[in-house]
Amino acid sequence: MSVATSVASLGVRRALSRADAEVTSSLERLSSGLRIVRAADDAAGLAIAEGLRAQVGGTTRALRNTWDGVNVLRTADGALDGTAAVLRRMRDLTVQAGNTGSLDDRAIGAVRTEFEQLGQELDRIAGSTAFNGIPLLDGTYDRFFQVGADAGDTVRAVIRTPGGGVDRAGLGLSTIALGARPGVPHTLTRAVSDAEGTPSAGRLSLAGDYASAGTVAASYRALIGTITYGGRSFDLESVDYSGAVTAQDHVDRVNAAAVAALGTTFTPFIATPGELVFGGETPGAGSTAADAEALTPTYTAAVGTDGALGDIDVAIDRVSSLRAYLGAMDNRFTHTISRLGVSVENTAAAELRIRDADVAAETARLARSQVLAQVGTAMLAQANQRPRSLLSLLG
Repeated sequence: MSVATSVASLGVRRALSRADAEVTSSLERLSSGLRIVRAADDAAGLAIAEGLRAQVGGTTRALRNTWDGVNVLRTADGALDGTAAVLRRMRDLTVQAGNTGSLDDRAIGAVRTEFEQLGQELDRIAGSTAFNGIPLLDGTYDRFFQVGADAGDTVRAVIRTPGGGVDRAGLGLSTIALGARPGVPHTLTRAVSDAEGTPSAGRLSLAGDYASAGTVAASYRALIGTITYGGRSFDLESVDYSGAVTAQDHVDRVNAAAVAALGTTFTPFIATPGELVFGGETPGAGSTAADAEALTPTYTAAVGTDGALGDIDVAIDRVSSLRAYLGAMDNRFTHTISRLGVSVENTAAAELRIRDADVAAETARLARSQVLAQVGTAMLAQANQRPRSLLSLLG
């Protein structure tokens, strides 16, 4: 036996240290709820768990992205519901305008006024509908939604009709000025340069016999459509010809109405046997072709009831097709949301199974380690007492 070194004490102390470390480890796991407190606890498990945690975060964000997509689609669809209601009303007005057997010119004029206001509402809906400042119905929406946690996991959404947006131009209604009679044939001469190179304003020519006796009244009363000049519009069918007899009477009436509507400082219409000409102002010295173009009138032809009904039916079909597309995309996103929710749940569960502590197992391990630590402490005390037995030999 050795007095200087207690071999038994060294062995017991090593076992006691191991038991104490196991107690400390179990207490850390139970207090934190984690099996992997630090990388040294399970390096491979930690790497897998961190990858799964990143996947959960990305999928959760993708889930929110998809909900944003649903909100975009439903915002657009809600606005299109209003567009469809406007188109239905425009169709009703078109049918009403065709009932010339009971409606006089004033009543038809009131119908046309409402029809024009509804057309402007179509433009307003298309121009003002947006999500987070992004226009939805002007024909420019073509974007991607990130609906997954990985690169390339995207869905493209395009909100567009064959004509572009859902304004009058995109729906094919920009040339409609509702009238009960067929439109008047017309030609438009664009701005050109004269012999001296100075731009001259274009002019509008409406076909008809506007200066011959006997046919002049019918020609003027057949005028329908809208002339736009200088940013203002003039409805040809709004002219009151009551009391007009001669060709000059008729041209004076149409000129008076045009000046009042357009605010021009000149007499715009000149009548000839073969045409009624609306000429723009002559550009001043130093003007450009663009200046002359701005002084060139434009003409929106009015269409009869049959033509307008056909155009409106096409517009209704375009809106309905776009809404069907939005509904299909909405359903797709709804299924994507369901799938992403399941993915988040399963991936999070897998990560937690790797990272979290098994409380039952750790409790049993703690109890075992505590017993070993207590036993080790008692045995260390006895091992430390053994060298004292040698004192009896020295006594």
